Amino acid sequence: MQLQVPALPNGIQVASGLAGIVVVAFLVSNLSKRPNLDTIPTVGSSIKYLTKGADILRGGYEKHKGVIFKVPDLYRWVVIGSGAQFVEDMCKASDDELSFRDAINDSLNTEYTLGHSVHHNPYHFSIIRSQLTRNLGILYPDIRDEIVTAFEETLDLRGNEWKSMPAFQTVQKVVCRTSNRILVGLPLCRDPDWVDLTMRFAVDVVKGGFIIGFFPKVLAPFVVRFMTSVPGSARRGMKHLGPIIEKRRKHLDEYGKAWADKPNDFLSWLMDHPEGSQSSVKDLTLRILSVNFAAIHVDIFNCKADMVFLIWGLSGLAFQSFTQALYNLAANPQYMQPLREEVESIVEKEGWSKGALAKMRKIDSFLKESQRMEGIGAVAMSRKAMKDFTFSDGTVVPKGTIIHAASHATHLDNEIYENAGAFDPFRFANMRDEDRDGAKHSFVSTSFEYLAFGHGKLACPGRFFAANELKSMLAHLVLTYDIKLEDNSTPPRSWYIVLHIVAHPTAKVMFRKRAH
Repeated sequence: MQLQVPALPNGIQVASGLAGIVVVAFLVSNLSKRPNLDTIPTVGSSIKYLTKGADILRGGYEKHKGVIFKVPDLYRWVVIGSGAQFVEDMCKASDDELSFRDAINDSLNTEYTLGHSVHHNPYHFSIIRSQLTRNLGILYPDIRDEIVTAFEETLDLRGNEWKSMPAFQTVQKVVCRTSNRILVGLPLCRDPDWVDLTMRFAVDVVKGGFIIGFFPKVLAPFVVRFMTSVPGSARRGMKHLGPIIEKRRKHLDEYGKAWADKPNDFLSWLMDHPEGSQSSVKDLTLRILSVNFAAIHVDIFNCKADMVFLIWGLSGLAFQSFTQALYNLAANPQYMQPLREEVESIVEKEGWSKGALAKMRKIDSFLKESQRMEGIGAVAMSRKAMKDFTFSDGTVVPKGTIIHAASHATHLDNEIYENAGAFDPFRFANMRDEDRDGAKHSFVSTSFEYLAFGHGKLACPGRFFAANELKSMLAHLVLTYDIKLEDNSTPPRSWYIVLHIVAHPTAKVMFRKRAH
């Protein structure tokens, strides 16, 4: 007896056929463009790479330490390197040799999702390096105020009772509100629709970049407009920012760049910039959303648009790092008291300030150690070879190759960090005391051995803001609340998806107001 399979309607048959052709064309096109890397050692397989990417990289790192190797992605080879010389070669390479921006565009198609102007003229990043970093001391009262208010309103604790809260989502709201207090100011940073938009925008961009990748570049403008959520997100952002921008432009026309009560925020700095002063509302909106993308979703610059990544909409440094630290603190309450004592003694003398934060070495170390252990990804320093490139050991990578540094494996190397697999919250504080160096082992410092923020001239420009934000959050948390895990067990295990290390997205932490 033969099984009769019902025929599909003609429309569905046609659609299915077209979808199949697109997928095949996509794979054939990308496979045909793969650079020849036969001379570079191979580690792992495509199937294992999907579910155990971080493990494969650690195995490759241990087997080929200091030597370049390759791992199979879904449709291409990706080159991985480790060691000081490899990182130094990456840092010394010019943009026309190894390109950070083209590595991003290769994965996310940012010239279409974020727009041609934002991708090709990212002057907003120079503002991050200069004005944002320079104004951190002046802006600190606003950062502190938003952290206190956001925690209070998000947790909404009553009396002295314990309350169970989803850790990832709680941290997400606090980080988003605090970052936007500096980007767009009050009251917009607290607007629920704006907060929701900025949290979702990165997901829209990643999804859009992934979808565009299935089509020939000539169709990209059509695809981004009709098959992605990015245009809708831009319009949604313009509804919020449009009236604010027009009001500020009116003041600029009447009073010049200085007027009473002029907001000291990122939007003002953008509008004061020679190029930003003539930009459209749409362009300014996309830049603000893009900076949100960078400030809150730093790991996106180390990622590929993997399907599982898209489903979960995973975020980067700020959310991931603090959530990991929160899990570690909740699982290890013995560290709460030394952290409290440090914060209390410094705040009593210094008050709440950027300078006071700089003296909180245990707070700083706790965050850095949490980030070292779990990281914000298994790789860092993503680059695309724009021409054939020769490393110092003679290895040649052909034009078009995607290259990463094996950051997580480096951070777990026992030859670099003593007992590297153990969580030692004050590891870096002790190293600073031993070396008598106030900066070398700080949270924001980068080196050949610590690559979470990258290294060299393209190290994350927003790390100084992120460090001030996260240190302020942790200092406030330990002084104001008691925390614990629901089941008093070990920290929730991270999820390892391709090359991404994800703080458990659904685990809960219990909070209560601290009794003084």
